[in-house]
Amino acid sequence: MEIIGNINFTIIVVGIILFISVYASKLSEKIGIPLLLVFLGIGMLLGSEGIVGIEFDNVFLAQIIGMIALIFILYSGGLDTFWEEIKPVMINGILLATLGVLLTAVIMACFIYFVLDFTFLESMLLGSIISSTDAAAVFMILRSQKIKLKNNIGPLLELESGSNDPMAIFLTITILQLIFMPQTHSVGEWILQFVAQFAVGGILGMLCGYLFPKICQHINISQAGLYPLISVAWLFMIFGVSSFLNGNGYLSIYLAGIITNKYAFPNKSNIIAFHDAIAWMMQIVVFLVLGLLVFPSQLPGVAIQALILAFVLIFLARPLSVFISLYKSKYNKKEKIYISWVGLRGAVPIILATYPYVYKFESSSTIFNIVFFMVIISVLLQGITISFMAKKLDIRE
Repeated sequence: MEIIGNINFTIIVVGIILFISVYASKLSEKIGIPLLLVFLGIGMLLGSEGIVGIEFDNVFLAQIIGMIALIFILYSGGLDTFWEEIKPVMINGILLATLGVLLTAVIMACFIYFVLDFTFLESMLLGSIISSTDAAAVFMILRSQKIKLKNNIGPLLELESGSNDPMAIFLTITILQLIFMPQTHSVGEWILQFVAQFAVGGILGMLCGYLFPKICQHINISQAGLYPLISVAWLFMIFGVSSFLNGNGYLSIYLAGIITNKYAFPNKSNIIAFHDAIAWMMQIVVFLVLGLLVFPSQLPGVAIQALILAFVLIFLARPLSVFISLYKSKYNKKEKIYISWVGLRGAVPIILATYPYVYKFESSSTIFNIVFFMVIISVLLQGITISFMAKKLDIRE
């Protein structure tokens, strides 16, 4: 009976937490604080050093939750993206998602090497972890604030944030393997692996995105409520098959969502609405879990280093990577400045910051706390001023 009572109590607590988190969106809209930060804050208040005192320090569980959440968030982002809008910015988006991420990682590594007592490879590790903009953060803020931007900047930012996570993940895992298993692969093998991951992931994603509407047209299920479940099954199969074939599952998921949205098929609106709701729930869960995972008492110890690195990232590394990547693009200086400014960091860097724990890296805790602190600064400074900067730079429609 005691076990049943504990389970019932846990279910009540989870329900209350989710309800408060959803209701917090109204508070976010009124005072202008990004929801991401609200959810992280609630998680910290619920944590072992917060008001509720929930003990949670399982890094590996948090990593798994984050990976699953990212699958749903990216797929929903793809389903909400219109091919006609991103087609004109495809090349620029790919450049930002690949070259831009690499440049950010390298520039950050150079500064990390001098700010922290890290080797250059360790500096590259931290630079890689923090190198990508976050799809959940960008989707959440741009869409919740209903910001309309000139010159297809909105689709470009969403395309970049939805497709640059694979590059950051690849860099992070590669650097970890170079640190702990330096003899595993040659440079040529790393390059081949990179090309294969993106080629397999991209081709499979587009193929599966094309096939899913065909399946929905021919499956003829009388219960409309089963179509969203079929899409979830299809989603997991895409990710699993892509990973099994050494492709990038996250890229496959995002592209599959974009291509699927090109076509009309039975219960399309229900499937998109379902994935939108799931994506919101996943964002809430992942930010709450990451908030639970952090120990606020440890943050002051890395505050100065994190603050320096956050400002280097926001005012130097991100702008340089954007201006170099978009050197031959149609965007003017003001537009490039704004694209640089919407380089929000969010859940993905924090999830990637748990990877060093898998390798038992002795500075894992330092890296996690620095990344967490940098994400908070990024969301506070950039997230709150996204609308203001659009007006200031005169690029809002």
